[in-house]
Amino acid sequence: MIENVVYPAYLDAAYSRSEGRRVPLDEAVEDPTVDEIAKAVQQVGYDAVVERDKSYSREFEPRGRVLVQGADDATKNDLVQAIAAYVAILRD
Repeated sequence: MIENVVYPAYLDAAYSRSEGRRVPLDEAVEDPTVDEIAKAVQQVGYDAVVERDKSYSREFEPRGRVLVQGADDATKNDLVQAIAAYVAILRD
């Protein structure tokens, strides 16, 4: 089973592409949390495991990460963009 890892930096509007953002700026959100990402993963239809003590390699503060399980049928890019869309919907 493949596990995809999603860090909050992938969706953070404050980050540039070179700093780790993986979605277009108009789809990015301000300061996403691992809880929001986990809810969005479940909305997309996959299982989410939150690891709060992990940190992205380009960040100093640990913000956590979300392991996405069962996403064998989706590419990581498609998965991250779908999660970003659902996080934006959850905030509205």
